[in-house]
This record gives sequence, structure tokens and C-alpha cells, in this order.
Amino acid sequence: MTRLDIDRLKLVSDRLGEAVLDPARWPDLMEDICGASGSIGACLLQSDIRTPDVPMTASTREYFKSYFDEQFNVNDVRAIRAVPLLLAGRAAVNDQDIFASETEMLRDPLYVHLGTHDLRWFTAVGFFAGSALWGLSIQRTVSEGAFEESEKRALGALTRRLTETATLSKAVGRTVLSGVTNAFGFIRKAAISIDRLGAVIEANAAAEAIFDDDLFIADGGLSIRDKNAQRAFADFLAQLKVTPDVRPLNVAPIVVRRSRKRPVIIHVLPVDGAARSPFLGGRAILVLSDMQAPQTAQLDLLCRAFDLTPSEGRIALFLAEGKSPEEAAQEFVISRETVRAHLKAIFRKTDTHRQGELIALIGRLR
Repeated sequence: MTRLDIDRLKLVSDRLGEAVLDPARWPDLMEDICGASGSIGACLLQSDIRTPDVPMTASTREYFKSYFDEQFNVNDVRAIRAVPLLLAGRAAVNDQDIFASETEMLRDPLYVHLGTHDLRWFTAVGFFAGSALWGLSIQRTVSEGAFEESEKRALGALTRRLTETATLSKAVGRTVLSGVTNAFGFIRKAAISIDRLGAVIEANAAAEAIFDDDLFIADGGLSIRDKNAQRAFADFLAQLKVTPDVRPLNVAPIVVRRSRKRPVIIHVLPVDGAARSPFLGGRAILVLSDMQAPQTAQLDLLCRAFDLTPSEGRIALFLAEGKSPEEAAQEFVISRETVRAHLKAIFRKTDTHRQGELIALIGRLR
């Protein structure tokens, strides 16, 4: 006898759009789908990349944690056999579609593991987020019984709404991330957004300007030649793959030393809101501070504020780093007398009298 309530399922279907702007709504929406279908819980799983940071219901969190901890996600018989059927056009697939008999099914290691959590039956509703195939994997206990063919068809009707929601969610998430990286660009900050696997989603123009032989994007990810920095970044990515939220990671700034330039400092910021769409996978914003940057904006502002010439401005910024006039002469390939003449003009125009006062003044400007 069917456990599925068609009217209740339709009401949930009509509310799926709530998850577009607030991906945190997915667990509650899936709980409602389970309530309408007489099922204990559900999870969203991508067909080819199954990671533990996906939305799932609280009722099956313990099972899905063990599913990933014991690496059933690597060779999930359900995915191996169901994905080709979903790609071939089926809206939903259940146990009877992928096993010739219940005896064969119960011998499979995954189903043995399911039994330890009093779970057995499933229906996967296929849908797309862009070109990526996903499945809403709905679980039933042993006592709740297998999904009947009519129940599978009713759940399969969710496919269109799930595809619409996932595709829109991915697009909105990308737009939000693009807005964040561009906003950093407006204040001349280099920023890169990355997904749960460390792949670069977007890099703003300021970040592109920093890239060189020591720091660049290769094969879709950030590559760092400094071995210590690369190791620290790899450790962060390893944590990111198993932790859905960046905040508790307490990632220390990563110092990237470069062969011919000053270091780049990478700060890691979390991604929130619509940008956390599970279908986009956005997880962090990397803000890059280039210690080598010519400080064009600072130079322009300093010169306009105190009527300095470009040469005076460059020397003032150089001395503000604690360097000596002698080092300035070597840096700019000019005589010490020329540096002293510029420094005298700088002190007069900025109403300062010694290098310490100049450093403090430019520090406030920064």
C-alpha cells in the first residue's frame, strides 16, 4: 500500500525555490519530501563527485557520515548502476531497477552497511544543475518498505522543479561570488573564489595582475611554487573537502615567498548565503595582498594630497617602508644628493621633519 501523499508532495515541490537564495533551506525541504513520501531521510548527491558537505536531513546524518567516513561514496553500487539509467532519461530509479533480486541486493557491501542503520530501500530522483547530474537520494528503513512503482513515478515528477531550482541556484551563486570578487577589485584588492575541491571559480583583475611564475592558476586551481606555502594551502584544501564550513578551520594567513619579488599574503574568508549553493560548491574567498605592489593608488593619492612630484612620491613611499636614503639612491639609480633634495621637498610639503614622522603620516594615509 502506497505511503506517498501526492498533494503534500506537490506543496513541497512548489516551495523548492526557497533554496535558491537560501541554500540552508535544503534540509528542511527534504524533510518535507520525506514526510510526504513516508521516508526517513534524504541527501543530495552529485553523480560523479560525491562529497560530505552536501545538504542532508538530520534524520540520516549519522548514516551519511559513516557512508563518507567508510568511503562507500567511492564505489557506491547505487550510483554505478543508477547513473546510466538517469542519464538515459529516467526521472527516478529505485532498488528494483538496479538489482535482479533482493538476494543479490542484500549481499552487496553497501546494503550490509545500510542494515546496520536499519536502512534498506531508496529512490533516486535525477536532476541537472547546468550540465552536472545530481540525485535526490530518498531513504527508507526496512519496516517502511520498498518504493512502489507508482511512488517512484510520483517522486520522478519532482525532476523538472529540482532541475529549475538547481540551475537557478548555481547561476545566482555564481553571480553573488562574482559580485564579491569584483567588490574587492573596486578597493584594489586581489580576490579569488574557490569551490569545495579548490578549483578556482573566479579571479578578479587585481588577482590576475599578481600572477607570475611563482603564483598562478594551472589546471583550474591555484598553483604555488613556494613549497612551504603550497603545503599550507594543500592542508587547507584537505580540510575543506571534509568540512562544510570554512569558519571553524581558523586558517592562518599563508605567506607565499617569491623568487624575485616580495611575498604575497593569502587570507581565507568564508562564503555565505546564496553563494553557498551546493551546485556551485563555492566555499572560500582568497584575498591576496601583494607586498611587491607598486601602490599606484597610494602614490597617486599621496602626490595629490601633498602636491608631490611622482619622483618625490615614489621616494616617500620607499622611505615609509623604513629604508634609508642611501638604499633609495640604489633603488632608483640616482645620486644621494638627488635623494636628499627630494627628501627636503617631501618634508616641506608634508610638514614633517624626520623620517619617523613621514612613516606615521603615510601609515595614516594607508
